[in-house]
Amino acid sequence: MATPGDHPEHTPSPTNDMLKYFKYEHLPAHLKHVSRPFADLAHWVHHSLPAGAETTTAMRKLLEAKDCAVRAAL
Repeated sequence: MATPGDHPEHTPSPTNDMLKYFKYEHLPAHLKHVSRPFADLAHWVHHSLPAGAETTTAMRKLLEAKDCAVRAAL
């Protein structure tokens, strides 16, 4: 059974692969402000919850929410 922290940054996992979509450094300042809290939460989910289907789903839905928020700010 997986436990929190079982999927460090360098270990391939679905949630690790998704973290690249939460990067915000390339965005203009007003969009960084919107995107950063989602990135922070994505990293928390990745590092705090056990690897598995529900954690992957949480990350996917968080990514969807981040994308919507950034589009709303455009």
